[in-house]
Amino acid sequence: MTYAQGLSFAVIGGAVAMFVWGRFRYDLIALVALLIGIATGDVPVKQAFSGFTSDVVVIIASALIVSAAIARSGVIEWAVRPLMGRLHSTATQVPALAGTTALLSMLTKNVGALAIMMPVALRIGRKTETSASSLLMPMAFMSLLGGLVTLVGTSTNIIVSQVRQDTLGKPFQMYDFAPVGLVLTALGFVFVSFGWRLLPRDRQGRGGLDSIAAEASYATEAKVPESLPEGIATVADLGLADAGVKLRGIVGSDGRPHAASDDATLAPGTSLVLEGDDEALDRLFARVPLEQARDVKQLSKDEPNEEMRTVEAVIQPGSSLIGESAERARLQDRHGVQLLGVGRSDARITERLRDIQLRAGDVLVLRAGENTLPETMTELGLLPLVERMVKLGDRRRRYVPVMILAVAMVLVALKIVPVVSAFFGAAVLMIVVGALSTREAYGALEPEVLVLIGALTPLSEAVQHSGGTGLIAHALSAMLLGIPAMLALGVIMVAAMACSPFLHNAPTVLVLAPIAVGVASGLHLNPDPFLMAVATGAGCDFLTPIGHQCNTLVMGPGGYRFGDYWKLGLPLSVLVILVGTPLIALVWHLG
Repeated sequence: MTYAQGLSFAVIGGAVAMFVWGRFRYDLIALVALLIGIATGDVPVKQAFSGFTSDVVVIIASALIVSAAIARSGVIEWAVRPLMGRLHSTATQVPALAGTTALLSMLTKNVGALAIMMPVALRIGRKTETSASSLLMPMAFMSLLGGLVTLVGTSTNIIVSQVRQDTLGKPFQMYDFAPVGLVLTALGFVFVSFGWRLLPRDRQGRGGLDSIAAEASYATEAKVPESLPEGIATVADLGLADAGVKLRGIVGSDGRPHAASDDATLAPGTSLVLEGDDEALDRLFARVPLEQARDVKQLSKDEPNEEMRTVEAVIQPGSSLIGESAERARLQDRHGVQLLGVGRSDARITERLRDIQLRAGDVLVLRAGENTLPETMTELGLLPLVERMVKLGDRRRRYVPVMILAVAMVLVALKIVPVVSAFFGAAVLMIVVGALSTREAYGALEPEVLVLIGALTPLSEAVQHSGGTGLIAHALSAMLLGIPAMLALGVIMVAAMACSPFLHNAPTVLVLAPIAVGVASGLHLNPDPFLMAVATGAGCDFLTPIGHQCNTLVMGPGGYRFGDYWKLGLPLSVLVILVGTPLIALVWHLG
């Protein structure tokens, strides 16, 4: 072993030890390891930051933005809504939700697909009194398996493709992963459709500050347009209860109140006073042909490129708004803000928004230019609430994001443009057409994952350039020499699957993929199946909540404990190994 090899092993080995220890954040460990690598000369300064500009980081960031735009459009909820009304038992809910999540993971990044479907699952669970713990883990596992089907479905596939380009001169293509991924996804679907019974059903989900704030209800006003689609004539036809929205009042076009009844006719110009949380109201306005009541005049902007923001603020004692109504206060004319909703905990609101007499403690949903809001809230005596994205008042682009994604997928499939260009272009177009604001696009990124990959990439390359990867591969080749090639392939997959819970899936691929290429070379075998084995193993962490973001995402809402994951995950892992190993060998040919 040379000095350079020993230094590379020491730096990356120290990072791995810190990952396993779990005391510090993964991204911080990676940054410190990169800094040590630069300081010791293990990583040349010119190559130190190449990981942050790599195609891997660009593809992952772009896929996250595209996923957020698809989620924001509401088209998925709209598409699955007819099916969800028929799911009355856990036995039907698990296959439908898990299968839908897997399909979405094939089109967008798996964590984005899961984030889209989780609110749907939680609503169904509340409506049918189904435990979230029976639904969410099968969905998380199917998002991992569905992500194996395409290049952009999971970070492991993207990184393995980059390793292939670096070591063999050519990356994997968009759908090279599909033959293996589709079979494993179908296998996992059958298993979780029955295996959910292995999970505890008495757990209560735990939410953070965002989920607590999201449950706050508001009163808002919707107006009936001049014409309605056929089949919508009364309040009952709107399906308010299905959206989680309550009707609190009806005000005719002449300003006279009417009884809040489901049998009330929807006459043009009638105002409906609706109550619900932000998500519920947003879903309703996206689905039904109602117009959200707001000032007809456009909000003014201090600068042409200023973005509009919707925020929550509470009226403090001493505010000039106390005792005033929105109409008398002339919020838009005098202060440049629109009132979109009012939350009041101790009383029902049945008046139109402009007529509500405001009180101290009322929570207002306001929309204005982001430069206007700070000064206006100070002037009006309003206290901003917890920072979160409020959707009420935003205008959705339902079908445009889907069309952009479809075009990108077709261009990649026809090999007209490379994956990185197609998804980067799709991400930019999502912002240009208004499917996401710039602020929302930045919020969709997962900086800890991007930093982790960007910092570890030059460290992995340093091990390769020093000859360390070849040294390990030579030792492993000697150990595996003489055993069947299929068994050697299985060993690599098991190693990736075993490392992923401790190292996170991205570092696992960055470390093991180059070694797998070296092992295949040492055994005189095709390296492609070994790379596929690493991607599959690292992408299938079903044993812990920490190896992949999807597992972490469902832990709180599902009320899971660390030890719950192996109950469903262990048999699924065994199935993936037993079926995946010969399947990879069959598709990619070991010899």
